[in-house]
Amino acid sequence: MRPSQLAPLFVTVRSLKGVGPKVEGLLNKLVAPRHERAHARVIDLWWHLPAGIIDRALTPRIADGRVGELATLEVTVADHRPGGGRRGGSRAPYRVLVEDENGAALELVYFKADPAYLKRLLPVGSKRLISGKLEAYDGLLQMPHPDHVIAADSGGALPLHEPLYPLTAGLTNTTLRKAIGEALGQRPTMPEWIDPGLLAKNGWPSFSDAVVRLHAPEGDADLLPSAPARARLAYDELLANQLALALIRARLKRHAGRRLTRTGKVSTAILGGLPFKLTGAQTRALAEIDADLDSPHRMLRLLQGDVGSGKTVVALLAMASAVEAGTQAALMAPTELLSRQHLATITGFGAAANLRIALLTGRERGRERADILAALKEGRIDILIGTHALFQEPIAFKDLGLVVIDEQHRFGVHQRLALQAKATGSGAELLVMTATPIPRTLLLTSYGDMDVSRLDEKPPGRKPIVTRTVALERLDEVVSGIDRAVQGGAQVYWVCPLVAESELLDLAAAEERYAALRAKFGDRVGLVHGRLSGKDKDRVMAAFASGALSILVSTTVIEVGVDVPKASIMIIEHAERFGLAQLHQLRGRVGRGAAESSCVLLYRQPGSETARERLTVMRDTEDGFVIAEEDLRLRGGGEMLGTRQSGFPAFRIASLPEHQGLLEAARNQARLILAHDPALKGKDAEALKLLLYLFERDDAVRLIRAG
Repeated sequence: MRPSQLAPLFVTVRSLKGVGPKVEGLLNKLVAPRHERAHARVIDLWWHLPAGIIDRALTPRIADGRVGELATLEVTVADHRPGGGRRGGSRAPYRVLVEDENGAALELVYFKADPAYLKRLLPVGSKRLISGKLEAYDGLLQMPHPDHVIAADSGGALPLHEPLYPLTAGLTNTTLRKAIGEALGQRPTMPEWIDPGLLAKNGWPSFSDAVVRLHAPEGDADLLPSAPARARLAYDELLANQLALALIRARLKRHAGRRLTRTGKVSTAILGGLPFKLTGAQTRALAEIDADLDSPHRMLRLLQGDVGSGKTVVALLAMASAVEAGTQAALMAPTELLSRQHLATITGFGAAANLRIALLTGRERGRERADILAALKEGRIDILIGTHALFQEPIAFKDLGLVVIDEQHRFGVHQRLALQAKATGSGAELLVMTATPIPRTLLLTSYGDMDVSRLDEKPPGRKPIVTRTVALERLDEVVSGIDRAVQGGAQVYWVCPLVAESELLDLAAAEERYAALRAKFGDRVGLVHGRLSGKDKDRVMAAFASGALSILVSTTVIEVGVDVPKASIMIIEHAERFGLAQLHQLRGRVGRGAAESSCVLLYRQPGSETARERLTVMRDTEDGFVIAEEDLRLRGGGEMLGTRQSGFPAFRIASLPEHQGLLEAARNQARLILAHDPALKGKDAEALKLLLYLFERDDAVRLIRAG
């Protein structure tokens, strides 16, 4: 249960004064957590950051005001001009003539006005401060519906600075500001969890003051990530993240693993049957995994592999070690396509060791599924490969010793823990893999609970991929080049654009390109996309892998794990719409065979500066770790690897890489806290638990309570 003092922050915005059903619906769209049926809560308004600022500094004279810009003027009300009759079927607006001390005139314009209200607000002869946007109509200067009208002698009642927020259709800044003002009024009294010395050194306000100042910027500097209020709250969020990861790691490590004793006979058999030698990086990673398996402590390891660095072989050898020690292994992939790819690769590489391997996805049903489950429970399956179907309750292993999760950034921490909980006794060892190199910053925020092994070498014989950037205006030249290549026996991937992250629009783009290429190349062209059934996808992929198809048109479904060694050309249409990490993943689908490989990045001119930088990076390097750091620099942590839709934490206040220094400091503080108080029971513990609840790291608090 969340502490009672935080309860007012986690109720829906409907509880706030002035928020009715209509405004609530708009706020649900704008700030609610990104999952189905989510409702906007008071705290979601706290974390909705201003994107700009209105400066209502006094404009000296009406004559100095500019059409289309904001003006704040001191005026005298000269005359009321009721709209009266109708113009074009609608009532003419109500106008109020005002003048400044120089005699220059301006009309205040009100549509659907209440005359009695306006006469009370703007009595003839009274002095008023007005503020709003200036417009011109029929040669006259106007201010339609001023934002503010107050008595000139009322002192500081006119706000000189007002925040501007990202909005959704139908919601105004005025309405949103009022709702946020009400939300800020719900601030509870909070203890301090940051060391006073650190607060003083950075000039940071208290938590409560920081939240208020976040929504009261007085200049552009207050909107920057480095502004004291923003930096303090970013540190709070990063500290909650690092503390949660450290608690999860401590909990999992505290439950002893078991030594998986083996002779190495199975691994030796597999190595003897491989058509290549392991790289130095693969050998290093295996030594680190072996040391974990030999240790009585639980293995929690991330295997980071660049595209084509051979992480599947490392995973197979790790699983073979677990099997040789008398246990079973499970490999989970995010898609059925990737699961089947792993099955084919691992069955081939593992043939020399006579491993008993099975596949379990949503497609296996009835008798086939029942037979697999029975064999698994009786220990007649050594390695089970599957999708998230492995999470389903009826699945029971005889003795699960090692869990391998592929492409972890597509799964959340909950799923990571759920699969591991299937292990009997003291629990399974855990190896997480990703073919997406992750910058150090995101490693700390997402895998702070894990040890890391890195595959940063390509297997010998892998040729460099020649990457070229070509404007879409030269599409005909590209198609002609493909014609020549296909006649020479080459196979081509043609990836269609990511259109505003809409699956339907992606599909339309892919179908259009497929039709155009099919008109030229006939039935040598295939199409694969996310809306095809699993069987149809497999059928098209099998036709491409066998060489029956020369060109495969696709959405980004082929991004990860699809392995067709004969494919040597990758065309990425509208490459400027993709992130660097995704472009790198797509390019990695070629260059796997003996042929010279190339990647053509088709882009629309002129493109943004960031898009041009991305394409230049792709042209200049194939090093995934360099590309990952550049992607973080260009896009920020919130957008990396589709963070918003994945298991990576979506920070509300912290911004990476801008807050990299704060992340390092938060990590150090989290380690120090747990070194002195591992169970969070000391004098500062309650404040730190409040921090975890405040930033919704509830999993970590549950772990503490469970001991």
